[in-house]
Amino acid sequence: MAAASNPVELGASWGPARPEPPPTRFHRVHGANIRVDPSGTRATRVESFAHGVCFSREPLVPGQVFLVEIEEKELGWCGHLRLGLTALDPASLAAVPEFSLPDLVNLGHTWVFAITRHHNRVPRNGQPGAEAEATAPRRPPALLAEPYLCIEQFRIPRDRLVGRSRPGLYSHLLDQLYELNVLPPTARRSRLGVLFCPHPDGTADMHIVINGEDMGPSARGLPAAQPLYAVVDVFASTKSVRLVQLEYGCRYPTPGQRPLLAQCRHRHLLEPVGQFPRPWSLQR
Repeated sequence: MAAASNPVELGASWGPARPEPPPTRFHRVHGANIRVDPSGTRATRVESFAHGVCFSREPLVPGQVFLVEIEEKELGWCGHLRLGLTALDPASLAAVPEFSLPDLVNLGHTWVFAITRHHNRVPRNGQPGAEAEATAPRRPPALLAEPYLCIEQFRIPRDRLVGRSRPGLYSHLLDQLYELNVLPPTARRSRLGVLFCPHPDGTADMHIVINGEDMGPSARGLPAAQPLYAVVDVFASTKSVRLVQLEYGCRYPTPGQRPLLAQCRHRHLLEPVGQFPRPWSLQR
């Protein structure tokens, strides 16, 4: 596998000719039991436990995270959300399969990962499978965690990747401070995403992100040159999910903001500085 050098922000890696992608939306093609709201950002399974397969409206670009938050759960079913990528164009499907695993995968060119309450981390090279299976997702780092999640050559702002047990901008920090809980991957308000990272040899790795933590490459050798659509299977105990939008642009002051920042520093006016997104070093 070809290793990338230093992680770069997604927006910076695209350059001026490739702006941020449009907001993510669900495709008009989906399972028979799925209802997508008019905005295309919420998918709900209205009956049964199957026929809940959804797709992204557009193919993902390298490093773009298709991120969903679990909004509703339904008791009485065994199983949880499934997430992945497919090189199949949803519009070309004669019928959407009942299940993503194994039905959609059996059509070929599809890679789907079944989310469980534990044991989502992918074994590293050389790590015994039993040992990896026993490794639960780690608790997030210290109170002021690294603001970016680095996955191969991409650096993604972490804040919106993290599911919160209570609404509020800083509730995830309070959860860590008081050690209330870290949301299980399958819990309500948990956030799960999928992306792919290309390599110079024309292949790509698929990564699953759960509440701001990379689970590792869950599939390798994907065809990076082909359009890759996100797959979300609203399966069994997962009843409804909504899309969460991310911002990949540079978090540092833009050229137009720098003169005002310099003026604020000169006059010791700290309040206006809070208007701008800043790296942690400046916030401290």
